Amino acid sequence: MEIKVFGRWSVEGVTVNDPSLSPYISLKPMIVPHTHGRYAKRRFERRHIFIVERLINKLMRSGQGSKKVAGRFIRGRGATGKKLLAMKIVERAFEIVEQKTKRNPIQVLVDAVVNAGPREDVVRVQMGGVIIPVAVDVSPLKRLDMALKHIALAAFYKSFNNKTPVEEALAEELILASKNDPQSFAISRREEIERIAKASR
Repeated sequence: MEIKVFGRWSVEGVTVNDPSLSPYISLKPMIVPHTHGRYAKRRFERRHIFIVERLINKLMRSGQGSKKVAGRFIRGRGATGKKLLAMKIVERAFEIVEQKTKRNPIQVLVDAVVNAGPREDVVRVQMGGVIIPVAVDVSPLKRLDMALKHIALAAFYKSFNNKTPVEEALAEELILASKNDPQSFAISRREEIERIAKASR
């Protein structure tokens, strides 16, 4: 018997187009994407967490914390720390993605994550009492973390102070990011990070 995510979507035929990310995007199917923190205490073990559960976990964050997005604090629309609510948001977003694209929403999520992960970033290095920015390559695991964070943040940003439900905003962000569309919040953040890194080479 085939295991389907939420009892509806199969991971059969889902492919990762980026060879550097394929070892870190887990496609082990689960009916209910919830591992109860099984991989939380060991270093680098989060690469074994199913990609859908990792998106759910990112939705439980309370926005950017002390940072602002477009001058506003973005909060988690009541999903902070509530995994069941975050699961329902993702499930409804997957339904919308399937209706709009006629594609497997898990494949759309994987494509969005591959496109939204920045390949270069900037670190601050102190040399002789002077702090200078230096461009560095981003590890695959951090690329995946940053892509998921920006996708989740985009969903709350686009549904902040308006009538757009968060699941519709998440579905729209996944579709745009999977197409590498510059209108996607996650894609625009990736381009900004890579542009700053290119100037710091």
